[in-house]
Amino acid sequence: MTLLYPHAIMQPDVMSPGSLVKGMDSLAQVDREVSVCTDCSLFQNRSRAVPGEGPEKAEVMLIGEAPGLNEDKQGRPFVGAAGHFLEGLLASIGLRREDVYITNTVKCRPLNNRDPLPGEMAACRKYLDRQIELISPRVIVTLGRHSMVAFLPKETITKAHGRARSVNGVTLFPMFHPAAALHQQSLRKVIEEDIKKLPALLQELSPSRKEGAGEQLSMF
Repeated sequence: MTLLYPHAIMQPDVMSPGSLVKGMDSLAQVDREVSVCTDCSLFQNRSRAVPGEGPEKAEVMLIGEAPGLNEDKQGRPFVGAAGHFLEGLLASIGLRREDVYITNTVKCRPLNNRDPLPGEMAACRKYLDRQIELISPRVIVTLGRHSMVAFLPKETITKAHGRARSVNGVTLFPMFHPAAALHQQSLRKVIEEDIKKLPALLQELSPSRKEGAGEQLSMF
């Protein structure tokens, strides 16, 4: 498998780097805007919005699908069983939760933990795009099908997982959602093997390596 970097795979209308959302000039301001957002119907049943958390200049950004019940109560992403598994995955490659930025495609919990709808994801997209612009991560790890199709709408998670590629100049690394391993034990090993590729990918994309990256990299 081949990592396509630095040659971007253009996906029209999927990402819009450089678009400045008025007034959101810091992650704290994005959080404030999310907390009072009424742009889709999800706000009507939320206890707390869940903007995301982590360092402003994190090298790794994790994007899940939507907050669940525990996240809705606490206003933090990935604090339930899937979050505990995610923390274990990060620890297996020497990372802590505090080292990465974690968010979701939508910032409010869908009722009964249903999948986020396209219109809801579209309403939240301005916040996600602005978070990406402000953080400028080295790698975006998409967690789950809905997170992945926000960037790669024509791909399937079963084929795309564990393979890095560049989309509009941003390096994506799709993975199954950690919750999938809780419901389907056969996916646990797949997820654990995929996360082990991340340190090598970060090393491959380090500034010193990128200076001479005129050809496609071939780790995956």
